Amino acid sequence: MGELDEAALDAAMSDDPDDTMALIADLTAATDPALRDLARRLAGRLFLDVSRRGPVRPRGIGKIVEMRYRPDGGDLDLDASLDALVAAGAGAVDPEQLRIRGWAKPGTALCLLVDRSGSMGGKPLAASAVAAAAVSYWAPNDYSVVAFGKDIVVAKSQDAHTSSDKVVNAVLALRGFGTTDLSGALQTAADQLSRSRAGRKIVVVLSDCRATVDGDPVAAGRLLDEVVVIAPDGDSDEALVFARQCGARMATASGPTGVVEALGSLLQ
Repeated sequence: MGELDEAALDAAMSDDPDDTMALIADLTAATDPALRDLARRLAGRLFLDVSRRGPVRPRGIGKIVEMRYRPDGGDLDLDASLDALVAAGAGAVDPEQLRIRGWAKPGTALCLLVDRSGSMGGKPLAASAVAAAAVSYWAPNDYSVVAFGKDIVVAKSQDAHTSSDKVVNAVLALRGFGTTDLSGALQTAADQLSRSRAGRKIVVVLSDCRATVDGDPVAAGRLLDEVVVIAPDGDSDEALVFARQCGARMATASGPTGVVEALGSLLQ
């Protein structure tokens, strides 16, 4: 009790990573405290490692902006630098007072919505945790994670600084419960992303999109800048309808590694 063979675990990850991550996800709720704590530590490492096998971080939308002077940063902005040039006269110009016009590429903000209304154990729970690890990797300074069922829980807010392994374990602590308030979750995503100054804001919905609470998810989705949906493989019909109606991009995934692949295709 309270022990895991890490060499055997590494071998299992090579042979069948989805089943292995499902096992680790379930062990994070083990009754034995030592085993539970070990599983949580391993989950942080394993799930983050899997999430980093995906693509480069999503691209932002670039634009020309005024910025502080850098020798190779762009052209001198004469209007913004005129006072400094006049004050210097024939003397040396303080570069700190100069401004240039350069190409800036704003970051991307992500908000992950995790559906916890159904079964939250094994592969579904591991998939949710891997998705949280992935968004923490692709937008480390600007992301949020929201779990929704009957109630909506912000596991990590947009402007909070929380380590990735803590976020992963917060998701692993979730268990399935109640109805599905997809509309409320999308409204919460809008609130979270409103705290960001990123040039690109994306909501990632990990759900079958089978809403069972009053509200209009399609209307809520249309108010967001970008929505991508990852639905369970074999149970994606309602997610496809939702995606079409609100203009979202969609992919399906059969397990944790599939979630990483789906995110890679959707966040380009």
